[in-house]
Amino acid sequence: MEAVAHAVATPEIPNHAVSLADFGKGDGQTLNTDAFDKAIAELSARGGGQLNVPPGKWLTGPIKLRSHINLHLERGALIQFSRDYRLYPLKVVDIRGDKKVDTTSPISGENLENVAITGEGTLDGGGDAWRPAKKSKFSESQWHTLVKSGGVLDEKGKIWWPSRGAMDGNRFVSKLRESHSLNPADYEPAHQFLRPKMLDLTGCKKVLLQDFTIQNPPNWTMHPHLCEDVSILNVTVHNSPAAQNSDALDLESCRHAVIRDCNFDTGDDGICLKSGRNAVGRRIGVPTEDVLVENCTVYHAHGGFTIGSEMSGGVRNVRVNHCRFIGSEVGLRFKSARGRGGVVENIWINDIQMTNIPREAISFSMSYGGKASEEETVIETGADVPPATEETPQFRDIHIENVVCNGAQMAMLLQGLPEMPLRNIKLKNVSIASERGISVTDAENISFENVRVINKTGQLLKTTRISKCLLDFIK
Repeated sequence: MEAVAHAVATPEIPNHAVSLADFGKGDGQTLNTDAFDKAIAELSARGGGQLNVPPGKWLTGPIKLRSHINLHLERGALIQFSRDYRLYPLKVVDIRGDKKVDTTSPISGENLENVAITGEGTLDGGGDAWRPAKKSKFSESQWHTLVKSGGVLDEKGKIWWPSRGAMDGNRFVSKLRESHSLNPADYEPAHQFLRPKMLDLTGCKKVLLQDFTIQNPPNWTMHPHLCEDVSILNVTVHNSPAAQNSDALDLESCRHAVIRDCNFDTGDDGICLKSGRNAVGRRIGVPTEDVLVENCTVYHAHGGFTIGSEMSGGVRNVRVNHCRFIGSEVGLRFKSARGRGGVVENIWINDIQMTNIPREAISFSMSYGGKASEEETVIETGADVPPATEETPQFRDIHIENVVCNGAQMAMLLQGLPEMPLRNIKLKNVSIASERGISVTDAENISFENVRVINKTGQLLKTTRISKCLLDFIK
């Protein structure tokens, strides 16, 4: 059955308003953390309303949103989150029984109802003070300037870290989590390693994000998680291509969402749907479902529109219409791996325009391991192939039509698993000009109708372990 867009409920905000100028100063020097807290508390005491942030540079630590509040950024307003990581406390996060120590996000809300961020201003996460940086992503002069600014380099001199605590943090934090420590003080030496999501909303209902620009996150940029009725309209994400893990949008385990008229330029995935990872994701078991993505443009990104790789709770009933991917490393990207589990199904994609795609125009990869994109890899059958279990991801009933791509390294990579083929993938009215053609591996009931691929090198089509497939091309 074709995915049908659900009417997404929008926040109801009381008709009260206060100005942040009555509580703090937008001079770029004054720290306004308390000013935001007091202004939001005053509105909350009145039942909610709109906090107007006037033009100016509003330096602050973390902002905690409340129900029935609209944080409204007037044109010319810049909320600049401090680069001092010590202002963002470590805390215990409990996501439905999955507890861990993490860092407070620059802007967050938990279990709220009727919450909005609107207006034509800008949110800057100060994330360059948190993130590692790879030498390969910088020019020589940029790299020299970064190294001269401080921080430390790894042994090979190819990755810059803001501090030694950040560089050694992975090993340090892994040992603490193996010991099941939930004492934030234990994690303090690795505080700067625990980079927070910039805008993190968990368990909220009726969320509106509209018209603002958001940039320079410590980690993922926007992360609605376990939310219901989410509207993301005309939002601009402007991140450096070198920004590690700076996904523009990760919509995770959310129900009823619309993403419309957005423009994303980032250092990791653009529009990404997720639903938890591995055993924890399967236990929580909340799919991302009933989602409409419409009239969005993604520039630099690892994937223009992406599902996975964390999709263990499932993703279903999604429609993507009238989108443009310009320079995204992969256009339509579906990714997972053994161990994830979860089912991705009933996905409808229509009217996609792509230009200058450095990797695959369309990619299904079940062997994702964290790379920006997957090379063509055939998973061999044999004694090492595990049986299909709850840990085996499934991608099925996916419809892609009316796609034009002018320039890609590879037209399509469709790669299932020997124990779980891709099933019921339909491509119709697709035209791709690329260096290489198509590879289909471990797939069942794949259908091409009115598909044209003009590849410069190699075979047009390579297949391995496919069945019941109709792969016809326009000559």
